[in-house]
Amino acid sequence: MGLLETTKQAIFPQDSEARELAKARLDNLALPHWALGDIMDLGLDLAGITKTITPEIKKKAIVTMAGDHGVVAEGVSKFPSEVTPQMVYNFVRGGAGINALARQAGADVFVADMGVAADLSELARDGKIFDKKVGFGTNNIAAGPAMSDAMARKALEAGIEIANELSKEYDIFGTGDMGIGNTTPSTAIAAVCTGKDVAELTGRGTGLDDDQLLHKIEVVKKAIEINKPDPKNGIDILAKVGGFEIGGIAGLILGAAAHRKPVVIDGFISTAGALIAYKIEPFVRDYLIFAHRSVEPGHKHMQEALGCTRPLLDLNFRLGEGTGAALAMNVVEAAVAVMTEVLTFEEAAVAGADK
Repeated sequence: MGLLETTKQAIFPQDSEARELAKARLDNLALPHWALGDIMDLGLDLAGITKTITPEIKKKAIVTMAGDHGVVAEGVSKFPSEVTPQMVYNFVRGGAGINALARQAGADVFVADMGVAADLSELARDGKIFDKKVGFGTNNIAAGPAMSDAMARKALEAGIEIANELSKEYDIFGTGDMGIGNTTPSTAIAAVCTGKDVAELTGRGTGLDDDQLLHKIEVVKKAIEINKPDPKNGIDILAKVGGFEIGGIAGLILGAAAHRKPVVIDGFISTAGALIAYKIEPFVRDYLIFAHRSVEPGHKHMQEALGCTRPLLDLNFRLGEGTGAALAMNVVEAAVAVMTEVLTFEEAAVAGADK
């Protein structure tokens, strides 16, 4: 049995007993009933995930998966693929958006080379990135499959390996991505998994104009038509129209769930990874915390397919990298603080409301 199969077998739903204990406490906090709304709902989830009403969310990790995409040859991005390795170096230097927001949240940033179309072995030798390269970028999904089934599995298991390693030290994970052109495969994944029309799901990515947007829609439609991914098979979807970094994100989610660690899902590309993970093992949904809603129009439909009607934040983000996940970790910590630090009516010797 392979790593993917053993990981799936270790994933269970949230713990109902811990949720009941958390609800009993939250119901009796010295404040109007459920007055902190979504924060208290999140507290229930954290208790169910971690099997305790006093969860530890002290050590935080953002894992930014990087990979390139052959579909860039179709003109779906305003930036060239050379930007992907350049940004990896910027992450390592600590000068990117994710570095700033992770520092603010007290989270450590880890970068994984899942499939960057450049030699990053120097960074790997120096221990500055995870070297999980599956290939030097995917194939062009407008002409055929992104990768083989074996490569898709390798990407997934690489993400699981990272989760297994970091779970020894970290309490919570945030997902992140870097890959020029990656909104195109993510849109294809969204279309396959939600059944929505491609035009309704496709956004402008890094800033496409109207003509470029129409072209991108046609490219996504062509990719789905040519490859015919099976909407019930996560590995097939990933192999046909996905990306190496999307597979890495899906694997990270699967691995984190197997260790009962909460995973804060960033934006559009991260949610594509979450959809792949969900297709492989539906119980992972119990471990997902949705950080924010991206400007990308398809993001709402993707989140709804995963059971999220409203994420924690909605700030018009469209950067990726894990930035939304880092910012949302502050909210996760707030949920823990409410559950563990606010006194009940009885503890505070405060008269409760009349029944």
